[in-house]
Amino acid sequence: MSAYLAINGHDDNGRPSSANSNRSLRQRSSRGRKEVGLVGQASWLSSVINLLNTIVGAGVLAMPLALSRMGILLGIFIILWAGITAGFGLYLQVRCARYIDRGSASFFALSQITYPNAAVIFDAAIAIKCFGVGVSYLIIIGDLMPGVVQGFSDNAAGVSFLVDRHFWVTGFMLIVIPLSFLRRLDSLKYTSVIALISIGYLVILVVAHFVKGDTMQNRGPIRVVRWESAVATLSSFPVIVFAYTCHQNMFSILNEVGNNSHFRTTSVVVASIGIAAFIYILVAITGYLSFGNAVLGNIVSIYAPSISSTVGKAAIVVLVMFSYPLQVHPCRASVDAVLKWRPIRRSESPGSSPSRLVSLLSGAKTGPQSRGDGMGETRFAAITTAIIVLSYIVAMTVSSLEKVLAYVGSTGSTSISFILPGLFYYKISSPDSPHHQRLMKEDDDEDEGSVDDDETLLGGGGLKGGLWRKTLLRRLSLALAVYGGVVMVTCLITNTVFFVAPH
Repeated sequence: MSAYLAINGHDDNGRPSSANSNRSLRQRSSRGRKEVGLVGQASWLSSVINLLNTIVGAGVLAMPLALSRMGILLGIFIILWAGITAGFGLYLQVRCARYIDRGSASFFALSQITYPNAAVIFDAAIAIKCFGVGVSYLIIIGDLMPGVVQGFSDNAAGVSFLVDRHFWVTGFMLIVIPLSFLRRLDSLKYTSVIALISIGYLVILVVAHFVKGDTMQNRGPIRVVRWESAVATLSSFPVIVFAYTCHQNMFSILNEVGNNSHFRTTSVVVASIGIAAFIYILVAITGYLSFGNAVLGNIVSIYAPSISSTVGKAAIVVLVMFSYPLQVHPCRASVDAVLKWRPIRRSESPGSSPSRLVSLLSGAKTGPQSRGDGMGETRFAAITTAIIVLSYIVAMTVSSLEKVLAYVGSTGSTSISFILPGLFYYKISSPDSPHHQRLMKEDDDEDEGSVDDDETLLGGGGLKGGLWRKTLLRRLSLALAVYGGVVMVTCLITNTVFFVAPH
């Protein structure tokens, strides 16, 4: 019967099935906001895979070290708290995307109708963050590959270039360059599957060593409740924040997903954040209990030489190699926006310019939504090449992964995860905002007494009811932005004065 309903779209009484009804609601909800660009082709699973691969990267390597500095109880709490706050930022992006034409949502488009003259700052923050993450991935490749080749061959140490990190960074750049020139995020779903298989092997490796107990003879003391110090705890907090950052790709996922109902897009966020949190906690606990306070920033690099640990190092290399293009994608778009940005005079602000309002909300071909697909081939190639070359140069000259993660987490990650989603939603959802009033009018016109599945997620009130829910959401969004600012300032001071300077 379920197969028949999926084909026919009606139940035994001739009523439209729930899937068909939801499809009709989605079609009605798009009447006021046209679909532009390449949209509606990615599946829910593909979206989860790409978002999860964006989340789970270099950060998983440093989780046991973070636990050693914070203690087990506080460390687990902070991992969960960071996941909740990052997930709330993603949820606010889902809400903000409703104010933009389907297929054209981006940080740039939102900034043009909220804080137009600050758009260049927002996109610069995104570009710096993504660039820093990409550099950290290349550093991991250079750090791990000499150990990988020596693990597979005892004679590799006698060949100088095989144990040279610069050689491996250069070699793997030749692999990621073609992937970095793909325009659609959905095109990377198969490489993301390979990357997630690699992280699965890493989790099995860490858990297996813990169960086997072959590291206990060198294990240091364990902190369960007590932390190392306040400074050490704060210095590891940016690494955890960085580990959940995937917000730079969220709008691309919302643009490309086939079923963009609120329930489905929110479930992408919940599934991705939930799986990532489970992986981080599992690796953090088992890795820390294996080495205690003797653990280092890269958990895989301190296992005794063996085939399994060598394959684990190779798995991490594969993971970060296929994650690198996921950082180039949003970095390229943000750099393009920075180069195109021009200051807007007060008389040209979105609130008073009908032409700009039409271009943003009625699907006109001009405006910020054309930024992604409207990038010419020459410009696309030039920006991509510049990002690749610069990240290669930095990776060849910087060897400290921990410093890169700490500074990226303190600046770019906090901006993208907390500050921007909070500020955007607080501004655009204001009852006095013309964009919010337009969206409310469209929902009033399209509401036929049906309760969509996304409204059920909010408690069945929907947009017409539950005024207190909308007010609470606006206040929480502002609180998220303030929280992000506090985290950024605190972590920058801690890393600069107490953590990095003494080295």
